[in-house]
Amino acid sequence: MFEKKKQSAVIHKNNISTVDTEQYYQPIDDERIDHSLNHQQIDIPFHFRHTCWFCSEPAAQDLYFPKTKKAMEYCTHRAISLPICRECKVISNGIRGDNIWQYREALKKSLANKYQKHLAIGKNWTKEELENAGFEGGNFEGFAKSGWFMFEVARDRVNFAGWPLWCHGEQIEDITAGKQFVFDGVTYSDINQAVDFYVKSFALKRTFLLELIDVLGIDRFSDAIRYARIHVAASVREQRQILEDLSER
Repeated sequence: MFEKKKQSAVIHKNNISTVDTEQYYQPIDDERIDHSLNHQQIDIPFHFRHTCWFCSEPAAQDLYFPKTKKAMEYCTHRAISLPICRECKVISNGIRGDNIWQYREALKKSLANKYQKHLAIGKNWTKEELENAGFEGGNFEGFAKSGWFMFEVARDRVNFAGWPLWCHGEQIEDITAGKQFVFDGVTYSDINQAVDFYVKSFALKRTFLLELIDVLGIDRFSDAIRYARIHVAASVREQRQILEDLSER
């Protein structure tokens, strides 16, 4: 009995890749889907045939969008089904959107929030710094070895743009094209998501950071982050003075 419990605990701690894949990738039943909408599967390029459209991980099942006739009333395109990984499917349970592009934006934000700490690795370290950090034999040895890999995986999943959506010869136009904000190798749905990420990562004052961006401009986003970090303990009065000085330059 003890041996069975011990084995169970080991399996629970193991990486997902060590778990029986057929069991793990069993579809999640969703009785809320109205199949009378006749969802049509999107066209999938051969090299993406087993790929999650949202994050590039192996696809476990299909996402049906929209799910109900009520939601279909507000949808701007036909009812479709897309390949999705199990993790994105779980995240999608609380997501809303009038079209698949808004839906993807919301899901990407949730995915980025979930892996906030992994993405922050790339903001605090470079690959070379981690490799030469001198953590060998210490409590952070595992972090030094896998930290950059964890960052790259999270970054690539958040950055993945899917592929153009076509369904039975009809293209579903990307209404969010050109609205994303790319900074330091990471794609954000907009400037606000980038601000929220850095505010959370470095415990910055959101209002002050937004005011810095307003004064310096979006093109100088890195400078705004730098000033916000340098003056993170500044009082409101000191912030006003800093903003006045910058606006006069």
